[in-house]
Amino acid sequence: MNAGISIVAVPRQLLRGERRPRVVLVGRLRTGKSSLFLAASSASPQHRKLLRDGDGYDECLVDVGLEQMSLVDLPPIESLHTLGAHDRVLVKYLLWGDRWPAVAAHEAEQPALAFRSPDVLIQVVDATALQRDLELTLELCLLGKPLVIALNRVDEARRKGLYINTRALSEHLGVPVVATVAHMGLGVSEVFVAALAAARKKEPPRTSAPSKYIDVTLESLRVLLARPEVAEAFRAPWPFLLMQLAENDDYFLQEFAGHFPELLPEVLAARLAAERQLPRPLSEELHADRHHRAATLFEQVTQFGGSADSGRGQRFLDGIFLHPRWGLIGSLTVFALVLLMVFKVSAILDGWTSAPLADWVQQWQPESTAGVVGRAVVDGLIGLIGIVIPYMLPLVLLLVALEEAGIMHRVAFVVDRGFHHIGLHGGVATPFLVGLGCNVPAISLVAATTSGKERVVATLLLAFVPCSARSAIILAMGGKYLGWLGVFAIFALTLVVLTALGGALARRYTDVAVGLIQEIPPYAWPTWHGIVVRTWERTSDIVTIVTPLLVAGSVLLALLNHFGADQVINLLLSPITHWWLGLPVLLGVPILFGVLRKELSLLMVYQALGSMEIDPFLDWIQIATFLVFLTFYIPCVSTFAVMLRTIGWRQAWFSVGLSALVALLIGGGVRLLLELWRAVLP
Repeated sequence: MNAGISIVAVPRQLLRGERRPRVVLVGRLRTGKSSLFLAASSASPQHRKLLRDGDGYDECLVDVGLEQMSLVDLPPIESLHTLGAHDRVLVKYLLWGDRWPAVAAHEAEQPALAFRSPDVLIQVVDATALQRDLELTLELCLLGKPLVIALNRVDEARRKGLYINTRALSEHLGVPVVATVAHMGLGVSEVFVAALAAARKKEPPRTSAPSKYIDVTLESLRVLLARPEVAEAFRAPWPFLLMQLAENDDYFLQEFAGHFPELLPEVLAARLAAERQLPRPLSEELHADRHHRAATLFEQVTQFGGSADSGRGQRFLDGIFLHPRWGLIGSLTVFALVLLMVFKVSAILDGWTSAPLADWVQQWQPESTAGVVGRAVVDGLIGLIGIVIPYMLPLVLLLVALEEAGIMHRVAFVVDRGFHHIGLHGGVATPFLVGLGCNVPAISLVAATTSGKERVVATLLLAFVPCSARSAIILAMGGKYLGWLGVFAIFALTLVVLTALGGALARRYTDVAVGLIQEIPPYAWPTWHGIVVRTWERTSDIVTIVTPLLVAGSVLLALLNHFGADQVINLLLSPITHWWLGLPVLLGVPILFGVLRKELSLLMVYQALGSMEIDPFLDWIQIATFLVFLTFYIPCVSTFAVMLRTIGWRQAWFSVGLSALVALLIGGGVRLLLELWRAVLP
C-alpha cells in the first residue's frame, strides 16, 4: 500500500439526524466549561431557560467529522449532596429531560420547552483542583449516563509541578479522560470524539460504592428501594436514589413520602439503624467517605515535581499563539513578520529577475503587427516572472511553512471568537488563510466543510481576501512606491472592510449556523518535501491558467493599442477611472481586464504606460488609490466560476456587484481622504 494513503474507518450508522446524540457539559463554576463550549459552538447558539423563571442554557449543533451532536452548556453545579433549589432543577433535567416521572408530575412549574434527556455527560474538571472535582465525578457516576472527563487546565497544573496520569484516572473511574486546555483549543476535538464513542457504546460509568463499612449498613435501605413500583415512580438509577435518601435529601425524601407513605416508616427506620452503626450521622459519614475516596484517587493518579519542565517549549509557543488575550497579537505579529520578510526578499529577487529582463526588452521597439504580438508575448512572460518569482512564491512558501509547522491551525482557533461576531465559526479561518494563497481552493474548502448561512457568508467574504496575486501586486507596487507603511495600511484596511462586511452579511443571512470542532495539531518542523508539494498545489495554476491568460491579455492590449481601439474603451471608462478614482484615463483597459486575473492588471499597467517604472506617470495618491481599488475589485474569472458551483448564480452575481460597489466606494473614499491630507499638510 502507498505510504501516502491512509484508511479512515467510517461507522456503519453515522450519528446524524435522528441518531444525533445530545451531549451535555456539566461541571463546577470556573472549571472552563463555557470555554469548551465556545471552542466548539456555532456563531449563533440558542439560549433557552430550563424553567420559565429558572437558569438558562446554551445549545447548538456541532459537526465532528462526518457526525454531529447537539451540544448543551448547562449552568454550573457544585454537588449532588444536599441539593439546593438551583442544583435540583439541573439534576431533574440530567435524569429526565422534559419528561418528568410520576414523582414530579404534580409540581406547579413544569418544563417550559422540550429538552431531551442527555445521552452523554462531559464533566469539565479543573486539573489544578482535581480532588474537589472528583467528588462531583463520583456523584455523576451514579446517574447512569455515559460520562467523559475533560481534564481542563493541564497547562496550569504542570506549571505548578502537578502531573496527572490520565490513563490511570480513566482506569480507576471506568470512563474516558482527555487532557485539555479549552481556552487554547488543545484536546477539544479528542473530547468530542470520545463523547461520540460513548454515545455509540451507551455504557454507563462504573458505580463507585461507598466504603465497605458504610455499604454494609445500607443493605436494608437498598432492599426497600429495589421494589419495582419505586423504580417506576422515580425512573432514577437505584444507586443514585439510595444515596439521596441516605443523605436525607429534602426533595427526594419528600417525594418518597408523598408517593409511598406506607414505606416511609421503613425507610426512616433503615436510616436510623444504619446511623447507629456509624460514628457520625449517616449524611455526614457518606459525605466524608466520598471526600476520602476522591482524595485517595487523587493521590493514586497524581505526581508532584519532576514533570513540570516537560513540554515547556510547546507551552511557551502555545502561550504566544493560543492565549485568549495575547494570541491574536502573536498571530498578527507573525503575519507582520511574514510581510516584512517578503518585502525584503522581494526587493532582492526583483533586482535579480524582472528588472534586468525589462531593461533588455526595452531595446526592442517593433512597428509591424507580428512584431507587436511578439513583443507582447515577451512582455507577458517578463511580467509573469516579475510578479511570481519576487513576490508570489516567497509569500506562498512562508504561508505553507506556517501551515506545516502547525501555526496556522492555532491562528484559526484564536480568531474563532472574532468570526463569531460576523456569524461564522472560527473553523472557516483555515479557508481564509488558504485564501491568502488563492481564493479558488479556499472557496472549495468552504464548500466541503460548511453549509447554509456559513457557506454563503464565508464565500462572499473570501472574494475580498487578498490572494497571493493581489498580495503580490500590493507588495510589488506598494512596496516599491509607498513603503512598508503603505503596504501595512492596505492590508489593515482589508481587515477592517472584511469585519464590517461580515457583520452586515451576518444580519442579511440569519440561518442557524453549525459549530465545528477545530483540531490543534502538534508543532512540527516543516519539511522541504511538504513545503514544495503544497506550494506547487497552490501555484500550479500559474502554468495552466495564469500564463495563457497573461500572455493572451498582453497580446490583446498590445493589439488594441496598435490599432487605437484601447482609446475608445478608456474613454468609456473615464467617469470611473479619471473622474471618480483620479487615475489616468489610459488605465481603463488594465482595470477592466483585471476580472481575468489580477496579475494581468499590473502587467497591462506596465504596457499601457510603456514602462516598468510607474512613478513618473502616477503620484503616490494615485498608486494607493489604484491598489486599494484593485484589492476589492471583482474577483477573477476562476473565483467567479467556483462561486457559481458553490453558492449558485444568484449569490455569485451578488458577489460581483458587491465587489464592484465596495471597490468604488473604498477606492474613491481613500483617494478623497488622501487628497484632503495632502491639501492640509504642508
